[in-house]
Amino acid sequence: MYFTDVEDRPMGLKPMNCPAHIQLFNADRRSYRDLPVRYSEAGLVHRHEPSGVLHGLLRVRHITQDDAHIFCTEDQIEDEVVGCLQFGFFLYELFGFEPRLELSTRPDQRVGSDDMWDRAEAALEGALRRQGLDFEINQGDGAFYGPKIDLHMTDSIGRSWQLGTVQLDYSMPERFDLQYTGADNQDHRPVMIHRALFGSFERFIGILIEHYAGEFPIWLAPVQAIVLPIADRHVAWSEEVLRQLREAGLRAELDDRTESIGRKIRDAELRKLPYMLVVGDREAAATGVALRRHREGDLGILRLDAAVERISREHRERSA
Repeated sequence: MYFTDVEDRPMGLKPMNCPAHIQLFNADRRSYRDLPVRYSEAGLVHRHEPSGVLHGLLRVRHITQDDAHIFCTEDQIEDEVVGCLQFGFFLYELFGFEPRLELSTRPDQRVGSDDMWDRAEAALEGALRRQGLDFEINQGDGAFYGPKIDLHMTDSIGRSWQLGTVQLDYSMPERFDLQYTGADNQDHRPVMIHRALFGSFERFIGILIEHYAGEFPIWLAPVQAIVLPIADRHVAWSEEVLRQLREAGLRAELDDRTESIGRKIRDAELRKLPYMLVVGDREAAATGVALRRHREGDLGILRLDAAVERISREHRERSA
C-alpha cells in the first residue's frame, strides 16, 4: 500500500474496493428477503508493486477494477455464480476470447472449517457443471478465505492470461460482523462473492493490444477511417468527407499534411487503420472517394454515401 500522513493522521491510498461495499451493506439492517444484495463499481485502487515487476499496461500501480460484490445466502451461491459466469462469457465473446476455466480449491493456510470449504467448493463446481462448462481443478490455489473460479484466455501467439475471477469469501463477513435476519428471525452470516470480469481495465486493454497485435477489428479501432487528400485543392472536399463520417458516428481523422499520397497511405497502413478514403480530382468531381482497406488495398471509387454505409455496416456487424 501507499501510506502518508495527513494532519497527523496516517492515511493510505485505497488498495481495494471491498471494505467500502461492506460498509454499504452494513449501513442498513438486512432481511433474508433483501438478499442477494449486489454492488458494482469501476473503482480506482492503488498497489505499491515493486518496480521490477511493472510491465506496460499489464502490471501497473494505479488500477481501475470492474469490481462487484454480492452478498447472499449459502443457498443462493450457485445461482449468483452462474449469473457471474454468464455475464463473463457475454463480455469475452464480444472480443473473440474463448476462456478456459480453473476451479481453485482450499490452500493449506486458510480460514474456516472443512465443512464450510466442502460446501463452498461444491457450490462453485455445481455452478460450472450446471452450465455444462469444461474446467480444470487447480488444487490448493484458492484464496485463504474461500475457493474461486479463474477465467483464462490464450492470445494470438499462444500466451495465457488470466482475465476474470469469481471468488467466495467467508472471512470478510466474519471480520466485519455482517448479518442479516433469517426466516427464523435469527441473525445469520451472509456469504460474499467477489467478481471482477475484466480484472482491471488497464490490464485488459494491454491484453487486447497484444492479442490483436494492434490491428483491432473496426468496431474496436480507436480510429476507424482516415481521409487522405492528394493535394491542397482536395482538402475542402476531404473536410466534407470527414464531416459525414463523423455524423455517421464513425471515429475518423483527416491527414492534410503536405506529404505525397504514397507516404500518407504508408503511414496509415503502419498505424493499422481499417479504412483509408483517398480524395483526388476524379473523386472530388464525382463527390466520391477512392476506398482502401487495410491489408486489402484499393476497393475502387465509391460515392461518398456508399462508402460511409459500407464502413458503418461493418462497424455495426462487429466483423473483423
